[in-house]
Amino acid sequence: MTPPITLTDVDPQETREWLEAMQAVVTVEGRPRAHYLIDQLVDRDMEQHGDLHGRVTTAYVNSIPRERQPAYPGDLGVERRLNAYIRWNAMVMVLRAGKHSNVGGHIATYQSAAVLYDVGFNHFFRGRTATFGGDMVYIQGHSAPGIYGRAYLEGRITESQLDNFRREAGRVGLSSYPHPRLMPDFWQFPTVSMGLGPLTAAYQARFMRYLEYRGLLEHQGRKVWAFLGDGEMDQPESLAAISLAGRERLDNLIFVVNCNLQRLDGPVRGNSKIVQELEGTFRAAGWNVIKVLWGSGWDDLLRRDTTGLLRQRMMECVDGEYQTFKSQSGAYVREHFFGKYPQLRELVAHLSDDEIWALARGGHDPEKVYAAYAQAVETKGRPTVVLVKTVKGFGMGEAGEGQNINHQLKKMSADAVRAFRDRFALPVPDDQLEDMPYLKPAPDSEEARYFAERRTVLGGYVPARNGKVAPLVVPPLDTFAAQLKDSGDRGVSTTMSFVRILTTLLKDPHIGKLVIPIVPDESRTFGMEGLFRQIGIHSYLGQLYTPQDAGQLSYYKEAKDGQILQEGINESGAISSWIAAGTAYSNHGVAAIPFYIFYSMFGLQRVGDLAWAAGDARTRGFLLGATSGRTTLMGEGLQHDDGHSHVLSSVIPNCVSYDPTFAYELAVIIQDGLRRMYVEQEDIYYYITLLNENYPNPALKEGSEEGILKGLHLLDGKPRSSAQPHVQLMGSGSILREVIAAGELLEKDFGVLSDIWSATSLTELRREGMAAERWNMLHPEDEPRVPYVQQCLQERPGPVIVTTDYMRIVGDQIRPFVEGRRFVSLGTDGFGRSDTRESLRAFFEVDRHFIVLAALKALADDGVLARQRVSDAILLYGIDREKMDPASV
Repeated sequence: MTPPITLTDVDPQETREWLEAMQAVVTVEGRPRAHYLIDQLVDRDMEQHGDLHGRVTTAYVNSIPRERQPAYPGDLGVERRLNAYIRWNAMVMVLRAGKHSNVGGHIATYQSAAVLYDVGFNHFFRGRTATFGGDMVYIQGHSAPGIYGRAYLEGRITESQLDNFRREAGRVGLSSYPHPRLMPDFWQFPTVSMGLGPLTAAYQARFMRYLEYRGLLEHQGRKVWAFLGDGEMDQPESLAAISLAGRERLDNLIFVVNCNLQRLDGPVRGNSKIVQELEGTFRAAGWNVIKVLWGSGWDDLLRRDTTGLLRQRMMECVDGEYQTFKSQSGAYVREHFFGKYPQLRELVAHLSDDEIWALARGGHDPEKVYAAYAQAVETKGRPTVVLVKTVKGFGMGEAGEGQNINHQLKKMSADAVRAFRDRFALPVPDDQLEDMPYLKPAPDSEEARYFAERRTVLGGYVPARNGKVAPLVVPPLDTFAAQLKDSGDRGVSTTMSFVRILTTLLKDPHIGKLVIPIVPDESRTFGMEGLFRQIGIHSYLGQLYTPQDAGQLSYYKEAKDGQILQEGINESGAISSWIAAGTAYSNHGVAAIPFYIFYSMFGLQRVGDLAWAAGDARTRGFLLGATSGRTTLMGEGLQHDDGHSHVLSSVIPNCVSYDPTFAYELAVIIQDGLRRMYVEQEDIYYYITLLNENYPNPALKEGSEEGILKGLHLLDGKPRSSAQPHVQLMGSGSILREVIAAGELLEKDFGVLSDIWSATSLTELRREGMAAERWNMLHPEDEPRVPYVQQCLQERPGPVIVTTDYMRIVGDQIRPFVEGRRFVSLGTDGFGRSDTRESLRAFFEVDRHFIVLAALKALADDGVLARQRVSDAILLYGIDREKMDPASV
């Protein structure tokens, strides 16, 4: 066994000589030469021994020593008082909410991060102006009370709103966390679902640069700031953001990780060091890492520590110990931190216990934070992360400072409130402490003038959201004439029809440059490779190689101004790019039109949290779920067969879902979506499923557009005959053609007439029906509204059979609005399987024979047909009565 490499200094004299030699090289030849020599030594060791001993972390001290700190440009005294006001407001709004309505809130997170935000707001976060687009700041979700507390001082939020924190139903209140959906003029980015903030921030920074490379946005040196928690960095999405930003060298991106060492229930890395772990991860990914660990009070101790024991002790202590220190006292810290070594005990002998207790962590020292931010904004060629050590619940004392319980802490005793007031020297008299008044500086005070002046210098308010841009000129429906015509005998899939629609849009003189095709890594699967050469794949490096298929017509072309965003095998990244593009109207004043196409099974199921956040963010654009349905994708099986994406999309209130079968339906839906989102500027987005099955497409019938968009239109209506039974057959997507075939079999084999309906959106039908029901309930004396489904069926007799390639619950959405007749929903409940389309449809009982069977059974239950006719169908079509239920296995 190879013995571990000894890391202790066994020969200090030799060590000193090596260090002096390196310093001599730096002095004479510069740092690049010194680093080259270090790399050569590492390479030689690797060459000789075949493994690498190295480290990607630095000492557990501040990255910027005192002598390299820039002068602080602000008035620390005034900023300290303003900081105290905001801290107080953030705390008391939660306490008052708990007192009045018991809705609670979070106190400890903002108290740990208050200085991190204040330094940014006072000196770095530039707001939008008439000539500058503004920086973008992703606020850590649990810090929202502090942002409201600042906005109160700015006059943007009233005292009444503060008192309605977390109370928004039927009143003007404040959202619990950053939610643009609920506060559309204030919040820009939903971040509280942990991990989505860092991921979407990274892709936001990349998309901003994409717009700049394509000439759609002026390069102004804008920054994307993301404030995160150290526990949040455990999320896989957070780690994914790190690799993207490092690979793309996003020097417009700055992460600030508040390392207060606590998760929601306890320490993040109680047995080790989260700062060191994150430093190694970020540094290895190519980030500039700045550590802000110790406040100014530690500078003198580090300078006087000639033995190196203080640095050693700082590194020895694990995070669980550091958390415990800040929940105790100065005497405890003297005994358990400094007391381990006599030299360290002597080092602080001149300090009282109170002075030891006042030794702050770096995140509570504005001078240390400012130095880090100043270096971050000047860093070129790579993103920066600022790892800041703080105390969760700082200032809360025994009520929750550094304690495991502080995430859930929503109440504080009167003594704890008084202690908080005293600690931050707040002007609240004893007789007002129980009322916990909100604080702001007097209008003519030094604090008020300073506060206003800083915002004047930095521009508009942050955060602030703009919801409008100039409407676009979208092409009329006849632009897609090829998709509106009968294809004859030529089979065409809706995926191919979509690609042709997309190609047409890319050539449009008004909006072509704003269309953003986004693909994870399936362009060729979806027949999109022809776009490679036409518009190129975006890469900030351009193309540094000759592609393998350079001699072919559709060769793989990358370009700095490429229009396609191809994210690799990365659905989370692709939808994050889509969100950035779909909110560009608000964040950049650019009405981008993103089309993100993916395997439907790998869409909403895999990135559902991001799809929900897209709704919160008021994203506009198109999601295309290709190869959709449980039975369409031959041979792939369980993990590829989608029978529930329309269930998932239906739960997102502003997601408009469609399952078209024919090219003309797709064209009508996309054209109207462009109108609604980019002319009317509705804050909605579309989920449209596409198929890879080729079949002839009929032409658009005149007058069908309204039904297509509402979700139901008649394909083939039979005249009513008193001598013949009648049924209503509805279908969508890949199963509609089975429905059409079933109608033919019903008439041929059993003399039953069928009206055939294309149900392009059962979800939209349900929403319209519920709206009608609600209106009727609230207006009992008015003429009742009739749901659209009922309107369609008023003159059409017989049971209703709805069949889709999805779970039965998709069809069941319209069951409440089919009154006075029998309703049957067929679907593909259960796990997917590998087989042919025909076999799968028979297995899941959604093929033409089972549709016929369902129709006959419904008619028999109504007493229109003899039950023997149902048995006849089972025999005629060879249906196995004992076959297993596909939903049960």
